[in-house]
Amino acid sequence: MVRAMNEGRFITFEGGDGVGKTTQIARLAERLDAWGQRYLITREPGGTPFAERLRELILSPETPEHSALSEALLFLSGRHDHVERTIHPALERGEWVLCDRFADSTRAYQGAAGGVDVATLKALEEIVHPRCRPDLTIILDLDPGQGLARRKERRERSGAKDAVGDRYEQRDQDFQYRLRRSFLAIAADEPARCRVVAAGRSIESVHEDVWHAIQDRFEGEVT
Repeated sequence: MVRAMNEGRFITFEGGDGVGKTTQIARLAERLDAWGQRYLITREPGGTPFAERLRELILSPETPEHSALSEALLFLSGRHDHVERTIHPALERGEWVLCDRFADSTRAYQGAAGGVDVATLKALEEIVHPRCRPDLTIILDLDPGQGLARRKERRERSGAKDAVGDRYEQRDQDFQYRLRRSFLAIAADEPARCRVVAAGRSIESVHEDVWHAIQDRFEGEVT
């Protein structure tokens, strides 16, 4: 049955490397197709031509070393363009926006794990996207070692040239564990917005928990 929506919904997926965000977004899109809900899949960094160019710069192993604050400013520059050109227009059209990473990743990667003060990041968020907050954030939780192993296996299976991974995958295990703790802390601080889903299970089991989180958050809208 096709449903009518007067406003869009903004759902973000967060977590460390290899937790399965792309897979779960695709699975949710299939569910929304069957339900008759229009949606848009996007990602960060990226989502617009300008932001995709920044993505190449940020993730490239060849990018010279720079501070976590410098990196955060690059993310936020791309995010401003992403929100204005992609996310807001889709929401105004009544679409559900399914986004692979958003502001929580900046708080985790450049903030808790990178050392940028969280108050600084929140102040920048108010400048860059003051009216854009996720309606629901799914945090996929997985042991970092398992997540990185998944990423490595996927690259090898696809024959990817970047066999060593991007700049983030090259960070040490301590960095990856700091990320995990940060995402879980964000979920604890904002339980009304965030849902933690254990990601070390089958794709379908994880998806069912994601769908139940959506039903709980949008009670009365989703069946």
